[in-house]
Amino acid sequence: MITDATLAFLCDLKSNNNRLWFGEHKLDYQQAYSEMLETVVQLLVAISGFDGDIATSHLDPKSCIMRINRDIRFSKEKSPYKTNFFAFINKGGRKSPWGGYYLHLEPGGSFAGGGIYMPEVAVLEQTRRGIDAHFSEWQAILADKAFSAQFPEGVLPSGKLIRPPKGYESTNPAVEYLKFKGYYTQRLFADHEITDPGFVAEVTEVFRAVNPLVYFLNRALLQA
Repeated sequence: MITDATLAFLCDLKSNNNRLWFGEHKLDYQQAYSEMLETVVQLLVAISGFDGDIATSHLDPKSCIMRINRDIRFSKEKSPYKTNFFAFINKGGRKSPWGGYYLHLEPGGSFAGGGIYMPEVAVLEQTRRGIDAHFSEWQAILADKAFSAQFPEGVLPSGKLIRPPKGYESTNPAVEYLKFKGYYTQRLFADHEITDPGFVAEVTEVFRAVNPLVYFLNRALLQA
């Protein structure tokens, strides 16, 4: 489980984001990483119980976790490390275009959810076609009680067009969703929830609620 020590490490890293400090606290990082890894291992088992694609993907838990090192080659902000742990679980691995489930751990800013965030143009177009073709099903997914309970804000856009995308009319019933540049959900977690023994079970229910959305998005990619 995630302990206070992991959140403390991330807090301290935010205040001491340099290679010297990180090297001096490498053991603290390794312990924090091991807690995140064990959490992902448990989540993979849990998700496999209701998502057959994850069950048959045989994902390496380590490959689901983003590197803590930042890519600073093209960034003006040169801090070498991320100050969070982030895991993305989807069929084909986190570098594939498929929608999936994610967990972000950061003191004061942790969340879990699912979807497709900032997809490439071709993937976005395929997703829009799926929503347009099956809009009543899309609406039913968002109206589901379990989904609404976990995500009262509904599906969020990773960017949004002002006008309908090319090929769609403003009178299209799905037009507001077709303007989205990505589709994701978000359930926030307080720090005390992160370190609770029931945290993995809570995140599992978040993922279970978003599973129909993930399935819908991935089916749209298959039907292209």
